[in-house]
Amino acid sequence: MSFLHITHPQEARRLFLGRSGLILSGAAVALLAGHEALAAKTGDAKAQDTQILNTALGAELEAIAAYQLGAESKLLQQPVLDLALTFQGHHKAHADVLAKTIEKLGGKPAVPKNAYNFPVNQLKSQEDVLRFAARLEQGAVSAYLGAVPLFGNRELSKAAASILGDEAMHWAVLRHALGEAPVPAAFVS
Repeated sequence: MSFLHITHPQEARRLFLGRSGLILSGAAVALLAGHEALAAKTGDAKAQDTQILNTALGAELEAIAAYQLGAESKLLQQPVLDLALTFQGHHKAHADVLAKTIEKLGGKPAVPKNAYNFPVNQLKSQEDVLRFAARLEQGAVSAYLGAVPLFGNRELSKAAASILGDEAMHWAVLRHALGEAPVPAAFVS
């Protein structure tokens, strides 16, 4: 997720769409893993869908690293540390399912980077770590809104819409942990 320093959801969506990517969560992608129809797709639509999924895998791998950074920072207290590890576990499950789905579509899954450009020097308190994580999840929510219509395969679009709900829940929980209104508006942009 390269929107680590982004403060506006619209900026996150623009960057996301520019990467032709999508951040996918495991619950919805798990539905995809068993669908042989996805593997039967051919042509440009299949290649584009695979690229979007692979970008999503890269983002999930980055999210795993981000939550690891938060967990190892020694800044998180219980039960916030448990929450971070739970969300990291979700992202690990997402990455596993994404990699399998990409392989099923005939693609080569992305691998974790050796290093990510996280704002380590700006993380000085539990609140800083929570805000960092909340920005990541907010960017994911915004990205899903833009990504749903990008898929050639409508099943992937439905999965992305389902995943949007999962990412929105992460964002809401993190906002609540920060003492903010979990759902800040009636609409997400």
